[in-house]
Amino acid sequence: MKEFSTILENEEATVAMGNHIAQSLSQGMTIFLHGDLGAGKTTLSRGIIQGLGHNGRVKSPTYTLVEPYELENISAYHFDLYRLADPEELEFMGFRDYFNDKALCLIEWPEKGQAFLPKADLELYLTYADEQREIRLQALSEIGEQTVLKIESKY
Repeated sequence: MKEFSTILENEEATVAMGNHIAQSLSQGMTIFLHGDLGAGKTTLSRGIIQGLGHNGRVKSPTYTLVEPYELENISAYHFDLYRLADPEELEFMGFRDYFNDKALCLIEWPEKGQAFLPKADLELYLTYADEQREIRLQALSEIGEQTVLKIESKY
């Protein structure tokens, strides 16, 4: 499947990349965000959500597990599973109800919810590159591949 990577110089570049990614996304996508603590997953998510049209603050869902954003043309759900003690907790919170063809689901720390998550369309990997970050996008579905092609062509 298609991959794309680039260096993000700072927080502003990470938010800008999120905005850029948002312009290429489609409804019904599931996106996994991978990276160590402080690698920029929430910052990138903020850029994506703002790029989809949210004008307010983008809160980290570290303690709530999910922050919903009802936007003009899409429902976006930002998940942070870092504090998830048991993946089965996802079933108790009605996790599956968030995934539909009108929603965009961004999931930080997806490895914490393994067997309970749907397959991702796109995986985003953020890693440290000295004082900067590197982002790598990897498509895992046809729509993910189309998305990576759009992002790459506009970048």
